Amino acid sequence: MDHHSRYLTVEDLRRRARARVPHFAFAYLDTATGTGAAARRNRDGLDRVRFMPSILHGEPAPDFETPFLGHSYALPLGMAPVGQSGLLWPGAERMLAGHAHKARLPYCLSNVANAAPEEIGPLTGGRGWFQLYPPRDEAIRLDMLKRLRDTGFDTLVFTVDVPVAARREAQVRGGLVQPPRLTPRILLQCLRTPAWSLARARAGMPRMETLMKYADDDTPRDPTKHVGYLLRTAPDWSYLGWLRRHWTGKLIVKGVLKPEDATRLEAEGADALWVSTHGGRQFDGSPAAIDCLPAVRAATALPILFDSGIEGGLDVLRAISLGADMVMLGRAWLYAVCALGEDGPAHLTELLYRDLIANIGQLGASRAEALRGHAIFANPRALPG
Repeated sequence: MDHHSRYLTVEDLRRRARARVPHFAFAYLDTATGTGAAARRNRDGLDRVRFMPSILHGEPAPDFETPFLGHSYALPLGMAPVGQSGLLWPGAERMLAGHAHKARLPYCLSNVANAAPEEIGPLTGGRGWFQLYPPRDEAIRLDMLKRLRDTGFDTLVFTVDVPVAARREAQVRGGLVQPPRLTPRILLQCLRTPAWSLARARAGMPRMETLMKYADDDTPRDPTKHVGYLLRTAPDWSYLGWLRRHWTGKLIVKGVLKPEDATRLEAEGADALWVSTHGGRQFDGSPAAIDCLPAVRAATALPILFDSGIEGGLDVLRAISLGADMVMLGRAWLYAVCALGEDGPAHLTELLYRDLIANIGQLGASRAEALRGHAIFANPRALPG
């Protein structure tokens, strides 16, 4: 089957994934916190960023090769960390990491994924990224950093925008329990999604394998508080300093919105910054991430990554035009895996590539960074008459 005749957009993949994954798992992936206003602002903010098409540039010859932190990637986009990926589809982390290495895209393994660095690191060709939710205990920190170095991870993504657990009301209503286990309600949902249930039966119940060395996952807890919350702390600037002293690889700080924080992070030794509102999953009162990007770009010379609300190639170009060097997608990659299994990551990569080509060709550019400064914000006074 030609997937490009049926799944032309991320939304097409989302609808297919929703039909194949039990509601409790899909709600974990698909929803935000509170009323979902922050997630809607992310989408609305991206839609306000527009371009004026440019004509008479001849045959387009796009070049998306992207240098970033000492590596060269085939496209200016990558795979953001998604917690409990293996709950959403068994083996998701392996599918994504393996494809990312083959396609030359960055892949970031979540601290609370269902695969351990020992399993995923060898698939990354020594280019693995790992998202760290900060452990409280120093001995655990040191051991985790050693595990990462020993298994092929060269980049640490220090996530700083989760000082407390979000309520995730829609996720709780969906019926997910911690640790994941069968309840009558979940069993009924599983019966409606046989492909997922068969794959789950073969793989067994998912666990947060990175953390099992440090904590027992058998104690029932609040649905939004998985085992990771038993280990983590709310970090401060001294914690960042500790990480910088003990981690010799590249250090990215994720969850940056304020320009003054960007300036200090550069002074404290961060190698790159990640502008993000966690996809609207943590704080319903945050601004759109894209609205924060220009000020962060102006405040630092560091490379910048961006996520939150990205749904296609045009969104990637929007973020790059406002200062991002690399754009990351999270939910979209899991929609692809849940919708199409092993075929999903390659299909989404091709879909995004085609969308980049279609849109950059309208703008008379061959490289995405040539669009810097060319965005038009959809304010009636700013748009041509």
